[in-house]
Amino acid sequence: MSYRAKRELLAQTAPRYQEASHQQKSVILDEFVAATGYARKYAIRVLTRPVVAPPTRITRPRERQYGAEVQAALRVAWEAANCICAKRLVPFLPELLPALERHGHLQVADDVRTQLLAISPATADRILSPIRRDPSLRGISTTKAGTLLKHQVPVRTFSDWDDAQPGFFEIDLVAHCGGNAEGAFLYTLVLTDVATGWTECLPLLHRGQHAVIQALDQARRLLPMPLVGVDSDNGKEFLNNELIAYCAREEITFTRGRAYKKNDQCFVEQKNGAIVRHFIGYDRYEGERAYRQLTEVYRAVRLYVNFFQPSMKLKEKTREGSHVQRRYETAQTPFQRLQTTGVLDDQQQARLTTLFEQLDPVRLLRQIDQLQDALWQLAVFPTASLPTRTSTPAAVTFQGAACGIGESDARGGSEANTVAAEGSAPARQKRKYRRTKPDPVPHTWRTRPDPFADVIAGVYQRLEANPELTGKQLFQELQAQHPGRYPEVQLRVLQRRIAAWRARAIMTFQDHWLAEDGLQAPPSLRGSDPADTAPEGQALASAAD
Repeated sequence: MSYRAKRELLAQTAPRYQEASHQQKSVILDEFVAATGYARKYAIRVLTRPVVAPPTRITRPRERQYGAEVQAALRVAWEAANCICAKRLVPFLPELLPALERHGHLQVADDVRTQLLAISPATADRILSPIRRDPSLRGISTTKAGTLLKHQVPVRTFSDWDDAQPGFFEIDLVAHCGGNAEGAFLYTLVLTDVATGWTECLPLLHRGQHAVIQALDQARRLLPMPLVGVDSDNGKEFLNNELIAYCAREEITFTRGRAYKKNDQCFVEQKNGAIVRHFIGYDRYEGERAYRQLTEVYRAVRLYVNFFQPSMKLKEKTREGSHVQRRYETAQTPFQRLQTTGVLDDQQQARLTTLFEQLDPVRLLRQIDQLQDALWQLAVFPTASLPTRTSTPAAVTFQGAACGIGESDARGGSEANTVAAEGSAPARQKRKYRRTKPDPVPHTWRTRPDPFADVIAGVYQRLEANPELTGKQLFQELQAQHPGRYPEVQLRVLQRRIAAWRARAIMTFQDHWLAEDGLQAPPSLRGSDPADTAPEGQALASAAD
């Protein structure tokens, strides 16, 4: 028996025990001892107490373990990681803190660093919870099935792919159409490695097969590992003779997902939202100028995502009845996972490590801010109501040297002190898509004839004479008067009309009785009223009329 159950039994037994005779007390005591397991002397003592005190929660106030310095340093690291969740941030702190200190953005004492490395994800979430923000938008799908070549491209199975080996990529297209799929607009080809999560994003001027092949060639020059296999959906931009021949010529395994099974490409679909929609957004982009600016954005984003954005991978999933329990691996960046696979030779390993040490995450994120602003100025607005641009914005290119690439590790003290001062009260917020679409116009016009146009006046008259009638009763009367005209699905329409009429009737209710009974509030409490400016005698006379 639990402690709470024992206290509840004591509260019920004590009054009966105190009022019982000597023989009855012995019987009650035996039952109470057998139920609770208390010693007999202790049971007598608690049963004879005059008042049974209710159980109270024992509070042990503790001192705050993480002070202001730890919280300020955690916020600097969180913002440098673009405000990711604590379960992804905390495992990455051993790599992120040295990078921030190396580039002079953070100066912490040894005890503060020890506390930061020992902090739990739940505690970090509680510290960061007051400053979080959450956007949400959705895009549309532009995938069109290519059915003629499905028999030539096998469906992806376990025998085709080795998910533990880097080089097998899921690919997909993201449309930058602004919610309108008509006309020509830009696309983004997204490639995601299943084993490491390494992601490359390449813009396309159109959705043709030749543009996809050219983008794959560019991706192979950017990837730190060989492209072994690709898995796509059933869109015609992928299922075509040119791409099949290209993969066969380059010895690339080409598989596809099942039709209408979007989750077959779950890894790249997640990156579509976490990278493309998060950094680029949902606006419409057209033309070569926007294409070049989008390329510059992805040049910076690929470095930031692959080196400074940790992610968690599903380790195992078990089902017990209706409950599904998921266990995840420790959050790691794609670069960290790539280092542990053993596919990199010594030269590649040294080159990527040097690049990681030179990259400054704070300055890299600032460049992404500038590149995003330049790209968003090229968005094509869907309506003419939005303001037009009077001048063409200047192109902004990605500057690797501005992010620390090629610089030495030495940093001036003035820059370190300046950034450390900014880190104590950082002003930047999570870099996200800036919404440029206008607010939707409320749909208030009718799209079909009003079925109650010629009878609604009579319905209102019936309500004025008999306000107690319900909408269903009035609807049944209309069905009896007009057989076959009003089906049951139109009952809700009439009920909404009646509800609107009742609301107007309540608003026009005459409340002269308030003044007649002297219960009306003084003017100072009910606001200005034209009747309040009249003399008291006139007001009473008008009320009596």
